[in-house]
Amino acid sequence: MSTGTGNIQLLSDTLAKAKSENRAALVAYLPAGFPTVDGAIEAVKAVIAGGADVVEVGLPHSDPVLDGAIIQTADDIALRGGVKIADVIRTVREAHEATGAPVLVMTYWNPIDRYGVERFASELAEAGGAGCILPDLPVQESALWREHAQKHGLATVFVVAPSSKDERLATITAAGSGFVYAASLMGVTGTRESVGNQAQDLVERTRATPGAGGGGLPVCVGLGVSNAAQAKEVAAFADGVIVGSAFVKLLLDAPDLPAGLTAVRELAGELAEGVRRS
Repeated sequence: MSTGTGNIQLLSDTLAKAKSENRAALVAYLPAGFPTVDGAIEAVKAVIAGGADVVEVGLPHSDPVLDGAIIQTADDIALRGGVKIADVIRTVREAHEATGAPVLVMTYWNPIDRYGVERFASELAEAGGAGCILPDLPVQESALWREHAQKHGLATVFVVAPSSKDERLATITAAGSGFVYAASLMGVTGTRESVGNQAQDLVERTRATPGAGGGGLPVCVGLGVSNAAQAKEVAAFADGVIVGSAFVKLLLDAPDLPAGLTAVRELAGELAEGVRRS
């Protein structure tokens, strides 16, 4: 088996480039296999063409505890369509090859555990993946994954929430790599009216930990951002703005795939404007 090297450096460089342009990075989330495997690959290309800097490809799971109704619906369609881990890896490979952008996989731990940690890390790296976001893997149980991720040049992104105590934030910033995913509020993914002050407080507390701060891990904020005004609000204090449900909703609501691709590309363009700080 080849020990392909993943693209953690590309991810870090991409986030640093956004910072050097005095803006936040735009991070888009789309599930693999939705509306079809090929359709998802086209959707990833479309959000990058529209202006997304980084893409998270979701690995559809039957029990997505962090995800709200919109993403659950898309995951259900993907699972009923028979999406497999091989399709997720292919989505990463084809999207990265076509665009040169860093592509991560966002997944719950159980599918990786069952597939095999070494096998998953090695295949993801070989496909040009930049890393994994692991919302339900406890840091204290993550040593095996982190060992393989490091060996294969993959980022390990952990999720922090407003409820995370400073001590836990320090543990996470020390163990993680690539960036820290800051969940803007307690709850599940979805579009919301406002992202609120909890997110800014969480970003400031995360940055103040020994593991982050000056020259440490960038902090990207997700959960609830769906339009340019909200992206602008979050970009004022975060290194990256993560948008998922708003893209998925456009694909769910579109009459056909071409219309959906146009809609997600246009939203990415609006959000890309929003993350540029005035």
